[in-house]
Amino acid sequence: MIGFDGSESNGRVAIAEEMDRIFSDHETGTYVGKVRSVRMIGSDAALLRAVAGVIPPGRDDVEPKQNSAQSLVAQRSAGGWRVLLYHNTPAQYHGRPEAVESLTEELRSAR
Repeated sequence: MIGFDGSESNGRVAIAEEMDRIFSDHETGTYVGKVRSVRMIGSDAALLRAVAGVIPPGRDDVEPKQNSAQSLVAQRSAGGWRVLLYHNTPAQYHGRPEAVESLTEELRSAR
C-alpha cells in the first residue's frame, strides 16, 4: 500500500498497523469515492482506477485539498479477489485550478 503521504506498507499486518496509527488519534471525515474504471488484465487480475474526497468532520462539503486519485491491482485466487497493490496520491493538479474544481464537482455528485 502506498499512502496519501507517500508512505509504503507491505503485508496485512503492516497495513493494519498503519491504518490503526492514522485513524486512532483523530476524528475522521466522511469519504466519498467514485470508481472510474475497471480493466481486466488477463483472466485473474484487474486494474481499478478511482477518485476520492473527504468531507471533514463537522462540515458538509468535500475539501478539495484532500482529493485523491487511486489505483488498485487485484488478483483472483481460490479464496476470492485479493488486493496486490493500492496506491493513493493527492490530486492537487498544481497550476490547474479548473482541474481541481472539476474533480471536486465530480466527487460532490457522487455523494
